[in-house]
Amino acid sequence: MIEIRNLSKHYGNKDGIDDVSLTAEPGKVTAFLGPNGAGKSTTFRLLLGLDRQDSGSALVEGMELRKLAAPLWTVGAQFDGSGAHKGRTAKAHLRWVAQSNGIPHSRVQEVLDLVGLRDAAGKRVGKYSLGMGQRLGIAAALLGDPRIVILDEPTNGLDPDGIRWIRTLLRSLASAGKTVLVSSHLIHEVEHVADHIVLISQGRIVRSGTVPELVAGYPDLETAYFELTGGTPAGSSL
Repeated sequence: MIEIRNLSKHYGNKDGIDDVSLTAEPGKVTAFLGPNGAGKSTTFRLLLGLDRQDSGSALVEGMELRKLAAPLWTVGAQFDGSGAHKGRTAKAHLRWVAQSNGIPHSRVQEVLDLVGLRDAAGKRVGKYSLGMGQRLGIAAALLGDPRIVILDEPTNGLDPDGIRWIRTLLRSLASAGKTVLVSSHLIHEVEHVADHIVLISQGRIVRSGTVPELVAGYPDLETAYFELTGGTPAGSSL
């Protein structure tokens, strides 16, 4: 489970987040939605221990992620692309990540197959397309078969087949009892994959609930998203 309570972070004159609270539960896909710049990435950076909050807490299974000795066994995160050095091959990158957390190297081939990169495993990451880099980032997130999976804009750069694959993957992870938290700024297909949706705008949570709860009073989810967040309805995502 992920529990974020009254989380705040400010960067001088730059936008931050104020009093953000959300919960992501096992066996469910929780979608964190908002326009670009709304505070999604800041929230994820604090949750992943990449920045320190001004106040509040961000916990995974009751602990701060930075306190876990081998975090990939508990939490897998894809954040800001693949995270791989451009000169490394995908397989070399994943073997290095696996070794850092005591994960058997046999798991590398399993996740490469899972994300559809078997034939590109020996290719240097610098020659990967944006979509392939996204798949590699997801492979790294799944290396430890973690109980919690956090994905930041995972459909960025994927073609329609890739988007359908992500949707199936998210549902399969939740069906296996994992806690799945995924961010996006696009909403057309979120209603088909998310069990719970949290809307953020200008650093603050504006509403959360199931799709029927969010749509109440609006003609559809897209209209609700636009009016609640001020975002521009566009494109399809999950």
